[in-house]
Amino acid sequence: MNEENQSPQLTEDEKKLFEELMPEDLDEILETGVNRRHFLKLIALASGGVLAAQSAAAEQVLTRPIEGPVTDFSPTTIENGVNVSFNVNGSARKLTVDSRMTLLDTLREKLDLTGSKKGCDHGQCGACTVIVNGRRVLSCLTLAASCEGKTVQTIEGLAQSDTGSAVRLHPMQEAFLKHDGFQCGFCTPGQICSAVALLEEAKNGHVSYVTENIRRTAGPVQLSTEEIRERMSGNLCRCGAYPNIVAAIQEVYSGKPVGQTWQFVG
Repeated sequence: MNEENQSPQLTEDEKKLFEELMPEDLDEILETGVNRRHFLKLIALASGGVLAAQSAAAEQVLTRPIEGPVTDFSPTTIENGVNVSFNVNGSARKLTVDSRMTLLDTLREKLDLTGSKKGCDHGQCGACTVIVNGRRVLSCLTLAASCEGKTVQTIEGLAQSDTGSAVRLHPMQEAFLKHDGFQCGFCTPGQICSAVALLEEAKNGHVSYVTENIRRTAGPVQLSTEEIRERMSGNLCRCGAYPNIVAAIQEVYSGKPVGQTWQFVG
């Protein structure tokens, strides 16, 4: 096997993780690396609480950046081709895309950044939310050509790599894990990107429908539970994890632990 085609090397802790939890897939993982099927298995185990004893190794696998050759299409096969240069997760990118191609399809199909999800493809569910120049946008309704010269941040770009191979999660990602702010995880990348941008919007004084005094002097908006719910209303969660999502955002915003309040019928 050519060195350039070899899969990313697993650490000893990661090998032990797969050997204990997914022994039937171990040979394939060692040969070709972690693919989408293996990733989804780990997500399922995480949602069931099985990964508690191996949380450190599991976090390394789940936050491993996607590597490999970028799929590019020959300009001769692209209709209405335009050149787009922008910065994606800290890396300069220059692509030739169809002038009608959305930012979502560009991220997923040309840059292999599949964290942003295509849910409704009509801008109604928020699963495709990414951050462009510090503002959250619906990437399924945003043309890639309109992002010329801009900075795009996706869920893959929120975690930061420390010295060596360690990965440090964004505080919002840590809060979502702590408060179980997801179940199936499909909408979670959009939820987290939206939540990160939401904090900046409030810091910059952007008002919402439920802001009481919109004529006040400029300054940060205090994020109450009602403010967070209103500002996150464009991100749907079919699993119904809304209370946990609000608690996660409130904890990052306040910097103080937020306990979950449970209400029982009857």
